Amino acid sequence: MSDAHSYCASLTNAIDHFTDVTGRWISWLSIVMMIVVSLVVLLRYGLNIGSIALQEAANYLHASLFMLGAAYTLKQGQHVRVDIFYRRFSTLTRAWVDSVGAIVLLLPTMLFIAFASCSFVSESWAVREGSSDPGGLPFVYLLKSLIPAMAILLSVQALAEVLRNLERLMRSAKGDCDD
Repeated sequence: MSDAHSYCASLTNAIDHFTDVTGRWISWLSIVMMIVVSLVVLLRYGLNIGSIALQEAANYLHASLFMLGAAYTLKQGQHVRVDIFYRRFSTLTRAWVDSVGAIVLLLPTMLFIAFASCSFVSESWAVREGSSDPGGLPFVYLLKSLIPAMAILLSVQALAEVLRNLERLMRSAKGDCDD
């Protein structure tokens, strides 16, 4: 194995490990979110007490779960796709489709989102934007920060997926792969 192959494999493994660890930690937000939503329902319908802060906390947790968990979902191959043809493709054809999709669609979209959200997020941080609702959470700027964070995490994992697929395709071209 050449130094370039070794470096790519190490980089891919490091990215995958980071994504696995963060994905597992982020998955715990679903339990916290379930508890918060249960509290909102119990307080509102059981005790006739409304809490805007708790409702917003549920929204923040939901947004965090999806935006920070998107890279983990990509790594697991669980993003929604129209697989009318994809499921019939060979492993190598899937590697081509996934690589082209990541390079042509996913990475440019994530770069656009990351750059387009910079001023949006920085303006929010500059004024420490809070909820527009009385009693709401004063952390809207943190919520908005999830937008570029999602774009960065997805881009990094997409890079790992492309490197893995290119390595698979190169092995196949050399005849080292059964796919």
